[in-house]
Amino acid sequence: MSMWGGRFEQGSAEEFRDFNDSLKFDYVLAPFDIQASTAWVNALAGEGLLTAAEQQQLLSGLQELSEAVALNPKLPLQSDAEDIHSWVEAELQDRIGHVARKLHTGRSRNDLVATDLRLWAIAKAKLLGEQILAAINTLIEFAERYENSVMPGYTHLQRAQPVLVAHWALAYVEMLERDFDRLTQASDRAAIAPLGCGALAGSGIAIDRSAIAKELDLREPARNSLDAVSDRDFVLELLSVASIGMVHLSRLAEDIVFYTSGEAGFFLLGDQISSGSSLMPQKKNPDVFELIRGKTGRVAGHLQAMLMTVKGLPLAYNKDMQEDKEGFFDALDQWQKCLAISAYAIPFLTVDEQKAEQAAMLGYSNATDLADYLVGKGIAFRDAHHLSGQLVLQAIKQQCALEELPLTIMQAVCPDIHEDVYPALALSAGMNRRCALGGTAPVRVHGAIRRARLRYQAHAAALTHIRQARLTDVLAIADLIRYWAGKGEHLPRQEQDIMQAIHQFAVAEIDGKVVGCGALYVYGTGLAEIRSLGLQEALKGKGLGAEIVQFLLDQARSLGIARVIALTRAPAFFAKLGFEVADKSRWPEKVMKDCEFCPRKHACDETGLEIRL
Repeated sequence: MSMWGGRFEQGSAEEFRDFNDSLKFDYVLAPFDIQASTAWVNALAGEGLLTAAEQQQLLSGLQELSEAVALNPKLPLQSDAEDIHSWVEAELQDRIGHVARKLHTGRSRNDLVATDLRLWAIAKAKLLGEQILAAINTLIEFAERYENSVMPGYTHLQRAQPVLVAHWALAYVEMLERDFDRLTQASDRAAIAPLGCGALAGSGIAIDRSAIAKELDLREPARNSLDAVSDRDFVLELLSVASIGMVHLSRLAEDIVFYTSGEAGFFLLGDQISSGSSLMPQKKNPDVFELIRGKTGRVAGHLQAMLMTVKGLPLAYNKDMQEDKEGFFDALDQWQKCLAISAYAIPFLTVDEQKAEQAAMLGYSNATDLADYLVGKGIAFRDAHHLSGQLVLQAIKQQCALEELPLTIMQAVCPDIHEDVYPALALSAGMNRRCALGGTAPVRVHGAIRRARLRYQAHAAALTHIRQARLTDVLAIADLIRYWAGKGEHLPRQEQDIMQAIHQFAVAEIDGKVVGCGALYVYGTGLAEIRSLGLQEALKGKGLGAEIVQFLLDQARSLGIARVIALTRAPAFFAKLGFEVADKSRWPEKVMKDCEFCPRKHACDETGLEIRL
């Protein structure tokens, strides 16, 4: 039976239903429709609109339905229901009887679908975040493997200056990290609960919408009912994030296509990620990366389509908004697949280090180094640039490299040039000279790889069990600190003190329970300390402690903190995370605040460690 047929005397035409119905694509929302319906049942019971028996009957039926969908996600497609909402209600009625007809009390499909789609988007964003991190990890591993390998850097697709292969890989790490940040922020903004806003004007029941938002693990209820049912900004934003992310993957793919080509040949494709030609036996094609490049237009097209769909819609809900799903689902699916195949394929790339380095030495890529050499002789850069260009012209005429030009020819152009020019033109000298922050000098790249690895670990921690502490966590944090204080590992802290400093704490959570904590304390000088770090005893050695530390280090970075310290009896743990042993006397902030009052002041058995971010 239709959810809305009472006003009609005749049934819908088959042609209309085929055009109108959405179950064929919105069936993927089934788990989220059931989740939202479960929260709605509890809200109705809270208002006395369901008896305890009816509440239990509905919850049991929804749980049974959830388990059935988990076993067969395409189960709804066996029905001729109009959409996923009507399927859930009809299926529930088949399973538990007439009480299922009370489920839709006080709600509309408008606020329900807006809630379902947000829940789907948040769950999808978590999967996408995991795939972005997997791709980042493979790029960092690639950078680590080829940390000291040299290749040409390009502008205008012309050889420009040599760069380290690792420096190239880390450029894409930067892009993907921005994608991760955008995705995280967009997901957070999507965490609003429209449920309870009705069709457009609000529910006719004084429902506790804050309780609904909390049960759905959403940040807060939507503040305006008209906006709640018609807002698709979160769809547009995630489509935009996906489009930018695909552009980054496309640029990566284009580089790899070129670098593996016969014209370049710096990179080699593994057989596992290559295809051949049906006609030409010698071919080894980079189809994976070409497909990534091609799918980018598909994802960006979905963004443009959605922008055009919503650009002229009056408030509030309109049927046009049904078009928010197919492109949205496909775009995020394609982005996820491209991220996954990128993470899979990159380890099968190898670098022909000899050929890449030889190519880096071609094209007079050390001409800038020559100009820098002349600047070092006191010549103005513009004049040095001109003189270097003249010497490149001389080398072209001589059909030799710059470093092969005889000194007499160089001095004819510029008398300030001496024998020391040749070491300055060496490939290694030019690389080492690019030592400003962000440059390709080996010492800089080595540090950049280490920091990228630490940021990756922090992002991974934030995506799993670690989150910012809330006031509701105070008792659990106090219990953990009390336990370890009893073993002499922590100084005791009062619950009131923890409450006042709750913004400093991060917690590890498993199955909704706080099982670990740590705090980032910032001193007045800008130095920060990690302290009050502790886990439930049974969870030691499983990586949660490291995740908490990485989460806190990421917070320190976002605050612009350059140095973080730790005072511990487990220095090996912190050393594995990049901390180095340090002299505690160099921390007057810590000494004056805590050490002076410590009972072990004159017999301290803790090691001081420090990390620079």
